[in-house]
Amino acid sequence: MMSRFRRLTDTVDALCRESDDKRLGRWLDNQDVCQILQISLRTLQTYRDNRTLPYSQIGHKIYYRADDVAEVLKNLSP
Repeated sequence: MMSRFRRLTDTVDALCRESDDKRLGRWLDNQDVCQILQISLRTLQTYRDNRTLPYSQIGHKIYYRADDVAEVLKNLSP
């Protein structure tokens, strides 16, 4: 009975972690975004200033959601 309960709790824990990963998504920093979009740091600053690319800031560090970067990349492609 206890082993069955343990397996059930392990399964629930795994599903919760998977759900959290999907909800949080992947976050990128300035260097990652510049490499992906093949732009300079100054151009990236312009994208932030004119709200082309949404971002979040924690302290002095800026992060971008991978989904948002992919959307910008798609819009920049001819």
